[in-house]
Amino acid sequence: MKRFSLRNLFAWLLAAFFVIGGTMNIFATEQILADYDRWGYPGWFHYLTGTLEWASAILMIFPATRLAGSALAGCVMLGAAATVLSHGEYGHAVPPLVVLALVCLNLWLTWRARNTA
Repeated sequence: MKRFSLRNLFAWLLAAFFVIGGTMNIFATEQILADYDRWGYPGWFHYLTGTLEWASAILMIFPATRLAGSALAGCVMLGAAATVLSHGEYGHAVPPLVVLALVCLNLWLTWRARNTA
């Protein structure tokens, strides 16, 4: 039986974050829809964002696809940060930038584990 891995736990926690985020985007509240509208995105864009977040989560769960999931999650968070920064919402950029840093850490840990195995 495999030992418990903090690296796997970290990836699973990030995946859980993206499941929650994806769910919140797919089943968006009026406030979330208003945000997307204010940022100039089309009415269907929250579905795309949520689907990409769910895909990231699924890919991050499995070690074999964790790099791809982390890369996709990083792109989603980079897009989120760029959106709020380009609209002058600097305070709202902190959470996606923090998550982006955590995703990059997950990517690096996964890459390092693959190269040392």
